[in-house]
Amino acid sequence: MELSGKVAFITGGASGIGKGAAALLAEAGARVAIFDRANEREARAVEQITATGGEALAIDGDVSVPGDVEGAVKAVLARWGRLDIVFANAGINGVWAPLEEITPEEWDRTLAVNLKGTYLTVKYALPALRARGGSIIITSSVNGTRIFSNTGATAYSCSKAAQVAFAKMMAVELGRDNIRVNVICPGAIHTHIGESTTARDLDTVGIPVQYPAGPTPLPEGAGWPREVGHLVRFLASDASRHITGATIYIDGGESLVQG
Repeated sequence: MELSGKVAFITGGASGIGKGAAALLAEAGARVAIFDRANEREARAVEQITATGGEALAIDGDVSVPGDVEGAVKAVLARWGRLDIVFANAGINGVWAPLEEITPEEWDRTLAVNLKGTYLTVKYALPALRARGGSIIITSSVNGTRIFSNTGATAYSCSKAAQVAFAKMMAVELGRDNIRVNVICPGAIHTHIGESTTARDLDTVGIPVQYPAGPTPLPEGAGWPREVGHLVRFLASDASRHITGATIYIDGGESLVQG
């Protein structure tokens, strides 16, 4: 899973799954561009990569704003002259609430970051990827694809289900350019995504569900960003050269017992 000489562009790369993947791609030899909202985590992520001998670039921006994403890709090309790996990972939980309480603005924001952001990331990266082929990895979720019992997460789940359809459409459309497109669906992972969640009146719509003891069939429970990063590294590398259009669940079996 060697990535020496390759360049990776990671949205939402300053924390959580994005940060874990960035570190592993850098360890494999890739030069890594981290695109995220300006914050201290972004600077720390770059510092940690460079401290271990890697090469990284921080780019500030909002994944739902076309000009920000287009400018970020241009910055990557200006720095390294190529792009081989795109990890469309940025996402928010948004508002989890009964449907009638979700405002149109709240709905639009969740879809703008999670789905439109994925579209913009892939759209603006395509010209560079077509130069020599590459790998696109998209972060979806078990919610909206296998799990539907998180009542109130409607906007989030719809955005995540749509990402899977988007990935499969792109796998077919871009295959002739030797661009592979795969989507990963994490379950519970130790990240900061909860900070982007607003929950309102969920007790009014929740359906009592009794699960087996423990959150997953595996004893360790929730996973860690670096564990997802190993999957991203595999999908970014030539070790997965014959895999495209795949939906891969990395949830410790959570969705098998909590669907």
